[in-house]
Amino acid sequence: MSSLFDRKKILPKFKVIAYLMFALGLLVIGKAAYIVIFQHDYWTKVSSKLHKEGVSVKPVRGNILSDDGRLMASSLPEYLLLMDFKAVKDAGNDSLLINNLDTICNGLHEIFPERSAKEFKEGMLKAYDEEKQNWKIWNRRVSHNVYAQVKQLPVMSLHPYKGGFHVETFNARQHPHGSLALRTLGTLYGAKDSAKCGLELYYDSILRGENGIVNRQKVMSKTLSLTVKEPVDGADVVTTIDVGIQDIAERAILSELHEVGGDVGVVIVMEAATGDVKAMVNMAKIGDGSYAEIKNNAVSDLLEPGSVFKTASMMVALDDGVCDTNYVVSTGGGIRDMYGAKMRDHNWSRGGCGTINMAGAMRKSSNIGVSVIIDKFYRKHPEKFVEGLYRLGIHDDLGLPFPGYAKPKIRMPEYNGKGRLVNWPLTTLPWMSIGYETQIPPISTVTFYNAIANGGRMMRPRFVQRIEKDGEVIQEFPPEVLREQIAKPSTIEKMTKMLTSVVKSGTGKRAGSKAFDVAGKTGTAQISKGKKGYKSGAMHYLISFCGFFPADAPKYTCIVCIQKSGAASGGLMCGKVFNEVSEGIMAQRLRRDAIDAKEESDVLIPDVKNGNVGAAGYVLGELGINTDSNFRNNFKRGGKTVWGAASTMPKGVRLHKANQRLDSVPDVYGMGARDAVYLLESCGLKVKIQGRGKVQSQSLAAGEKIKKGMVCHIVLG
Repeated sequence: MSSLFDRKKILPKFKVIAYLMFALGLLVIGKAAYIVIFQHDYWTKVSSKLHKEGVSVKPVRGNILSDDGRLMASSLPEYLLLMDFKAVKDAGNDSLLINNLDTICNGLHEIFPERSAKEFKEGMLKAYDEEKQNWKIWNRRVSHNVYAQVKQLPVMSLHPYKGGFHVETFNARQHPHGSLALRTLGTLYGAKDSAKCGLELYYDSILRGENGIVNRQKVMSKTLSLTVKEPVDGADVVTTIDVGIQDIAERAILSELHEVGGDVGVVIVMEAATGDVKAMVNMAKIGDGSYAEIKNNAVSDLLEPGSVFKTASMMVALDDGVCDTNYVVSTGGGIRDMYGAKMRDHNWSRGGCGTINMAGAMRKSSNIGVSVIIDKFYRKHPEKFVEGLYRLGIHDDLGLPFPGYAKPKIRMPEYNGKGRLVNWPLTTLPWMSIGYETQIPPISTVTFYNAIANGGRMMRPRFVQRIEKDGEVIQEFPPEVLREQIAKPSTIEKMTKMLTSVVKSGTGKRAGSKAFDVAGKTGTAQISKGKKGYKSGAMHYLISFCGFFPADAPKYTCIVCIQKSGAASGGLMCGKVFNEVSEGIMAQRLRRDAIDAKEESDVLIPDVKNGNVGAAGYVLGELGINTDSNFRNNFKRGGKTVWGAASTMPKGVRLHKANQRLDSVPDVYGMGARDAVYLLESCGLKVKIQGRGKVQSQSLAAGEKIKKGMVCHIVLG
C-alpha cells in the first residue's frame, strides 16, 4: 500500500491543484466584485431588457353608441409598420430580401402613393446597411386593411424572426359616421387614449376600463409574457343622438352657412317629452373656408340672445298678471327715446309697427312694443322682473356632461343702504327685455322653449341614456325634471298661441311648413366687441330661430343660431334651416310609420343609393327585400366594406360591386353624403359638400391620379 502511494511525489501535485483552485476562486470573487462595483449599471440595464415586471396592458376603450345602438365612436386597431433588418440577416434571408427589393418597393409605392418606389428602396438599403431593428416603413399608423396589403408582399409574409416585418399595435378611436356629432361625442389626444373633450372626457373613467399587468421575460430570441392581472375593457355609452336627425341638421346648417357666408352655425334638436338631445351641430369656418366642429358653441357660447328672449319677457308679464295679450302699445314711427338712448324696431325705416297689442308685438318682433310693456310694469321694481325670469328656469345651471360648459348670466338689481339701485341704469330694463345685457348659451334657450312645448315642465337636457357592458345595462339615466311647472298653464297656452302666430303671419314665416304647424320666435342681435362696443367695423350679428313642432302636439324643439357679418335675418336665414330640419324629421317619422304599418304581403322597393352595397345588402335582407348578391352575409360576418352601385329589378334590388383604388379619385356619383365623404376622405382628399340627396356631380374626375392637397367639391340634389 505504501509502495503505491508516494507522499513525496503526490502531495506537491495536490498543492499545485489547490493553489490553482484558490487562485481561480480569487479571480471569480474579484470578477464578481468588479461587476458589482464597476459594472452594476450596465448589467442592471441588461437585466431590464431581459426581464420586465409590472408591465401595464391597456384595455379596449368602450364604444359610444347612438340612441338605436349604432356605433358612433369605437376603438379599432391601428398598426405602426416596422422592419428588423438584423433579424433578416440572422435568419440568413438577406439575399432573399435583396432579390425581391424592387418588387417590395413597387408594392409599397402602390399602397402609399405619396412616396416613390425609389425613395422606399433608398431608405430600406440604408437601414439594411445599418442593421436597423425598428425601421419605420411608413411614418403614420395604418388600418388593418393596409397592414394586410403590406403583409402580402414578398419577404413581409414571413415570420417576423425570418422576414423582419413586424408591427406595433394601438387601439385607435374611429368614427364610423365621420365628423357627425364629433364635438358632442368628443375626441382623444394623439396618445389615442387620453380624452380631450365632449362625452369622451366626461365619461372617460367608464369608457377607459382598467389596465392589466403582465411580467415579461426574454428567453433566447423570444419574449414570454406572464399575465398577473387581466385588463378590464371599458363599458359602452349609449347616447340620445339620432344619427338620421343629426345628419339632417348638419347638412341643413352647412348648406346655409355656405350660402350666407356665416362664421358659426349651431343646431340643437331636443325631444319635448324627455329632454333627449337628438342632434347637436357646431360648425365654424376654418382657414380654407370650409366648416368643421372645432368648439362646442351650443353649450359654451355666452352671447346676448336677442329677440328669442322676448318670449321669456312676455311670459313674466303674463304670469305676474300685470297685463294680457290684448294690452295695447303705441310704437310710434319705429323709433322711441328710452332714457336718452334710441330704441328702434327692425322696420323703423318703413314707418315702424304703429299701435299694436302684446300679441302683435311678438308677431312683428317689435323691440319698442316689448320694452315699453316691461319698462312700464317693472321700472320701479326691476328685481321682480328678474325674479320672474329666474322662475322660468332660463337662468338655471343645467348640469351638462361637458367640462367647461357655460352657465347663463342674468344679473339681479342691487340696492345700496339708501334703497337706491347701484348697478342698474334706467336703460338696462328696456334692453334686457329684448335680449341684450344678458348672456344665454343656445342650450339654455332651447331648454326653456322645450319647457313651453312640454306644457310647462322643464326637462334637463339628456345626452346619455345608459351604460352597457357585454350587452347588459349597468347604469341608467332616466329623464330628469328640472322644474315641474315654469309658469301657469294659462300662460303656457297663451304663449304657444303667440309663437304659432309668429310663424303663421309674423317674422317667422320662413320656418313654417304646409304639412304641420310650427311655433317659434326669431332673433337678430348685434354682437358686442367688448370695449369697442357694437358699432366698430363691420356689423357682426347673432341670428336665431327657436321653436317647436308640431305646434298642436309638440314632439321636438329646435334652435338654429348663425353668427355672421353684414346683412342678417333670423327669420329668413335661420328659419330656412329650421324648416329643412323640421320637415326632414317629420318625413323620417312618416317613413318609419309607413314601415310599421305596411302589410306583410306588401313589397316596397326602396330607392337605394350607390355606396356601401355591403351595408345596403344587409339592410335590404333584414327588410325581406331580394338582392342578387351575398353582400348581406359578408357584412353580417364583419367583412370589409364593399363599394358599388344599386339598381332596381323586378321584386328586388340589384347590387353591383365596383373596385375602388386608393391612389385615384373614386366615382361617388349617386351616393349619399355620408358614403361619398367617407370614401373620398379615405383616399386622402379634402371634401366640400353642397346640397342634399344624392351626389349629382363631383369636381374631380373619377380615375384621376390623387395628389397631395387635392379638394373635391360634390353637389347633391
